[in-house]
Amino acid sequence: MSDLDLLTQSLARNVKRWRTERGFTLDTLAARAGVSRGMLIQIEQARTNPSLGTVVKIGDALGVSITTLLDYGQGPKVRVVPAEQAVRLWHTEAGSYNRLLAGTEAPGPLELWDWRLMPGESSPSDPHPAGTVELVHVTAGELTLTVDGVPYRVPAGASASFEANTPHIYGNEGGEPMEMVLAVSVPPVG
Repeated sequence: MSDLDLLTQSLARNVKRWRTERGFTLDTLAARAGVSRGMLIQIEQARTNPSLGTVVKIGDALGVSITTLLDYGQGPKVRVVPAEQAVRLWHTEAGSYNRLLAGTEAPGPLELWDWRLMPGESSPSDPHPAGTVELVHVTAGELTLTVDGVPYRVPAGASASFEANTPHIYGNEGGEPMEMVLAVSVPPVG
């Protein structure tokens, strides 16, 4: 089987998969993407090789990357992220930081973070889209989690979950470093 055939079949499988996961009919996706229903049928049946522009429009309408749509890896997907490849997106001179440990799109973005806050430091977050949920598990120290202006104390060994569509702050008001693992689940595009 040629690379083009593999990509055509992968595109067919992935467009149908993501359309189904998003709960879109062919007509809904066609309207969102600005492509014809007939074109989508041909794509999902692997009967055409659409232009890159068409693939981009479909990816945007589904809220997934072109890479995701064209991925022709077979079988279950396992992605191991070595510790040294975790991405540090925020840090302070005092030693506070967050690291994105892993993430996936199933059915919406899901992220796993490692956080460390030094005494007296905090990190505010703007509201996320409606339906976003965060889970925290404190492994050391004590987290002061402020959600919509109300503070909650989460000691080591304890966990908390909350709807993250309001302003929230991760803070360390204690005298020792606070460490936690955080999962963020964002709802799918719909």
